Parts: sequence; C-alpha cells; structure tokens
Amino acid sequence: MEFIFELQEIQQVAQKVVAEHPQRVIVFNGMMGAGKTTFIKALSKELGVQDMTSSPTFALVNEYEADANQLVYHFDVYRLKSETEAMDMGIDEYLYSGHWCFIEWAEKIPNLLPEKHSVIQIEILPDGKRKLALQV
Repeated sequence: MEFIFELQEIQQVAQKVVAEHPQRVIVFNGMMGAGKTTFIKALSKELGVQDMTSSPTFALVNEYEADANQLVYHFDVYRLKSETEAMDMGIDEYLYSGHWCFIEWAEKIPNLLPEKHSVIQIEILPDGKRKLALQV
C-alpha cells in the first residue's frame, strides 16, 4: 500500500492505515526529518490518543492511552547501543502485549521484533510531499 500526500493530508492517510492495518507492531523507516514522528502522532490521534504526543528520544518509550482501553507505545531506539539494552528495558513485554507499538530506528533491534510486524517507509519527495509505503 502506498500513499503520496501533503502534510495537511496526513490525518486522512493515518485513518486509512489504521482502518486497513492488521498488525499492532509497526516499524517506521526513513531519514531523519522525513516525518516518522509526525506520522506516529497522526496515527495516535486516529486511535483516540488525547495526550500531547512527542518523540521519546530520551525516555526510549512513551505510553499513551487510546480509545477502547487500548494503549499506544511509541519507541525511539536510536540511542540504544545494543539489543541487550532493549531487553533490559523490557521491550519484549511491550512488543507482545497486544497493544499498538510504533518503533522508530528499529534497525537497532532487528532480532527482537515479532515475526508479524509491519513496516512503514517514509520519504520526502522533491516537491515536498511525503511518500509512505506500508508493508504488511
């Protein structure tokens, strides 16, 4: 599934991804500044998160309450030096909780990801639009 959109259309794209998406663990790939965190904010809003969302760069994970007693976990594992650090923080409990898990920089923890997860690749096009490719 692929979308090309302007930033003001991001919420509509997030709505489509949530509606058509079976996996709860989603990995986000893209260059720094491509819009990974911005799209995660839009997904969180679509799931009913009322809190202000932000990148968990220093905390590694932010937890948000969504509609229907769902939780949304937003990970930024950029600063991890090893998969052992992720295990020490209990990442496996989050990933297998059944709740939504959005992970930035997951290439740092490839062996810890559940077999069933999705990948969203985001890139900035020359005209400033974003291209989002979803692999389920």
